[in-house]
Amino acid sequence: MPRTADHPIDAIFLNRWSPRAMNGAALEQADLMKVFEAARWAPSCFNGQPWRFVYARKGTAHFEKFLGLLVEANRVWCAQAGALVLVMAKKSLDNGNPLRTYSFDAGAAWMSLALQASMAGLVAHGMAGFDYDRAAELLQMPAGHSVEAMIALGYPGSKDDLPESLKARETPNGRKPISELISEGTFSKT
Repeated sequence: MPRTADHPIDAIFLNRWSPRAMNGAALEQADLMKVFEAARWAPSCFNGQPWRFVYARKGTAHFEKFLGLLVEANRVWCAQAGALVLVMAKKSLDNGNPLRTYSFDAGAAWMSLALQASMAGLVAHGMAGFDYDRAAELLQMPAGHSVEAMIALGYPGSKDDLPESLKARETPNGRKPISELISEGTFSKT
């Protein structure tokens, strides 16, 4: 079933989803740079651009290191990713002033990356299932930064190659009704 919106929006938002099935080929450097270029143009507070991406392409020693950070449930399918990306965010502006929106801004960069990947026919799947503290240490994250998420990128594969427990989940999902997400004037619990 195709996804449908309750209000008119561009199809790019409905077509983007987070598959897990990837074909196991290393992501070409040019394809990787395309998604990072899209992320670079995301909006940010004071144009601070606090997002930072550290990546590892399949077939490199770095890839195994990144794969080892994941919880087992993610490691199983991410072994077929073409690249793994750790998203970090700088918590201050270059002038040293705190940047309260660092996480919000990094999320905007992730969305730009995800939309570009979708438009290019790539898989982009964001994850929280990994060891944040170990990632910060292993990847030598500087002080004043925050580990935000990890992303699996790759070329589409077949859901038949996924573990049995994931095959049924390999489909675009829906969304909560907009009425649960918005309220006018004050916060609403409904």
